[in-house]
Amino acid sequence: MKFSIEQFRAWEHKKVTLLGMSGVGKSYLSTMLRKGGHWFHYSGDYRIGTHYLDEHILDMIKLQAMQVPFLKDLLRKDWIYIRNNIKVDDLGPVLSYVGKLGNPELGGVELEDFIQRQARYREAEIATMKEVPDFIDKAQNIYGYPHFVNDVGGSLCELDEAGVIEALADSTLILYIQVTNEEEENKLIQRAVSAPKPLYYRPQFLTEHLALYLTENGLDYAAEMDPDEFARWVFPRLFHSRIPRYEQIAKHGYTVTSEEVAQVKSEQDFLQLLETAIERQS
Repeated sequence: MKFSIEQFRAWEHKKVTLLGMSGVGKSYLSTMLRKGGHWFHYSGDYRIGTHYLDEHILDMIKLQAMQVPFLKDLLRKDWIYIRNNIKVDDLGPVLSYVGKLGNPELGGVELEDFIQRQARYREAEIATMKEVPDFIDKAQNIYGYPHFVNDVGGSLCELDEAGVIEALADSTLILYIQVTNEEEENKLIQRAVSAPKPLYYRPQFLTEHLALYLTENGLDYAAEMDPDEFARWVFPRLFHSRIPRYEQIAKHGYTVTSEEVAQVKSEQDFLQLLETAIERQS
């Protein structure tokens, strides 16, 4: 969606998709808006974890629990149950399911299983984004929220699925949060490198960079890799590969900087930021 300032101010039910790297402030803005009581916070990863990957997450946990004789007996007799207790501001179960590629003895996931999990996550994210128009209706007509914010995962730009971005652009204002200086870029990279997290990689990127990492480190198989070391090595490369993909999507909407987002302290500040982005593009 594109607007003039007058059209934006007259837009009664505002609907915004926040786009950008992990750590640029998407969840910060979404949480702030949700707490204000006027915005429905649609978290893509929360929807993925509670709906599309819920059974897979539970199966993964049960598989581990069945290795413990005491828990195995309780589960088989149906004396206990396991629940996926994911929260909007704690997406741990989804991250645990995606996992990190590498040596299983070091907490990694074997390559074949990892590729399958990546494919499931991709399909789940596509389905979740396609549901945005339905949840816009639910937010307003069932829950009574006047406005809607779509907090997407950092991997949206990796999906390469026809129609997904266009559908978001038709139903929401896309706001790309851009990292514009080297210092901020280095902060994001160092944060990710210091505490490696599970990530989604588009298949071609994973194939190319896995082969390169194995060669550089004299390894024959992914199962020989330290999962955290591979995650640290690959993240800066993933970061830079995503920038042109984000910028392509941003053409459907508007762009602000992570520094501008850091100055937002209220809903009014956020609306002013959107007006600034619209004015700047005009």
